[in-house]
Amino acid sequence: MESYSRRWFLGAGATTLLTTGLTACGSSDSTGSSGTVTAFVYGDDATKVQVKAVTRFNASAAAKKAKGRIKLEKVPGTDYPAKLRTAMGSPNAPDVFFNWGGGSIKAYQEANQLVDLTDTIKSDPVLSSGFLPSVLAAGALKGKNYGIPMRGMQPVILFYNKSVFAAQKLQPPTTWAELLDINKKLKAADITPFALGGADIWPELMWLEYLVDRIGGPEVFDRIKNGDASGWGDPAVLKAAETVKQLIDDGAFGKGFSSVSYVNGGAPAVFAKGKAAMHLMGSWEYSTQLGKFPDFAKTNLGWAAFPKYEGGAGDIRNVVGNPTNYWSVNARTGNKDAAIAFLRDCASEAYAKDLVANGDIPTTSNAEKLLDSSPNPEFAKFQYQLVQQAPAFTLSWDQAVDPDVSTPMLTEINKLFVGKSSPAEFVSALKGLK
Repeated sequence: MESYSRRWFLGAGATTLLTTGLTACGSSDSTGSSGTVTAFVYGDDATKVQVKAVTRFNASAAAKKAKGRIKLEKVPGTDYPAKLRTAMGSPNAPDVFFNWGGGSIKAYQEANQLVDLTDTIKSDPVLSSGFLPSVLAAGALKGKNYGIPMRGMQPVILFYNKSVFAAQKLQPPTTWAELLDINKKLKAADITPFALGGADIWPELMWLEYLVDRIGGPEVFDRIKNGDASGWGDPAVLKAAETVKQLIDDGAFGKGFSSVSYVNGGAPAVFAKGKAAMHLMGSWEYSTQLGKFPDFAKTNLGWAAFPKYEGGAGDIRNVVGNPTNYWSVNARTGNKDAAIAFLRDCASEAYAKDLVANGDIPTTSNAEKLLDSSPNPEFAKFQYQLVQQAPAFTLSWDQAVDPDVSTPMLTEINKLFVGKSSPAEFVSALKGLK
């Protein structure tokens, strides 16, 4: 499983999707012949799951009834954002396409290029009960569904080094006070509390995502995601920034975190070798460690939920990260019935089994019973239950906001972490992003 490359295209890479103006096609023409439904998919190793789904659907009674067949077009990952943007502004647009939800599809929605699937989902028992509610909601825009989950979940998790914790007689923190106490004890033992790949910036983002949620609740970022820039002025954002500064000043990430990279394996190595006791990272950290430090991954890698912030409005069950990827339907499709029928396959047990076999954790409501066959059933079930029980799953900020906001937002986050701006200056800069 390609851990970082997936994160990049699920996150920062997605921000290039619509950096130039989207050409809105006012035509009501279909995107192709009514019998063929073209589906664009991000072309990586995981596409084998979608290839099998297309084969299964095309041979099904549902395809025959809808009088349609799916034609899958695998677009190389590095080309995907640009090719999709160009195609959606042309007569050769796909009927169905892979995306990241949130900000990655906002311009298409505003140009009336997407089918609103809200009522379709509500009226279809397979779709309405087939997926975890927090995942369906995470890909929505202003409460409307424009996507069907079609890949595995990737929540951000608090990982810890079991051998370090055992040696220091520690337990994973469940509250912020406990986390600060653990930090103090680790520093006394000359161990950096947290690994952090600050050179890449996006690992820093995860801290703010969780702190804003725990302090102010998911509603704070919901306002921002839906285009209300004044949401950055919520007291929870300032408190989160102040909390981050306190962690940095207190040495929670060590002294040189801004020159450590996740991409080149620096942060995972610091963590696996016991130089840092914990690592806040997406669920792909398991596969990263399995590839780089297999003995550590199999024996000493532990995981826990992000702790509760005392007095905060956020539920400790809430999660942040990459809920999944989604299929969306082009409003100009020539065969909406076939497109919707194909999307229903994503809720099937056969589809979920294929995801599990690929090392992914499905977002379907019936997936837990299938996880015994995953590479690490214990970790797989922890992830699944974490998301299943979550009242809210906040989409990674760099995916959720408009693409033209994402890059300057990351720049401001980095300035906060390296001490080039104060928490108040950080908030002021974010409020100015439109």
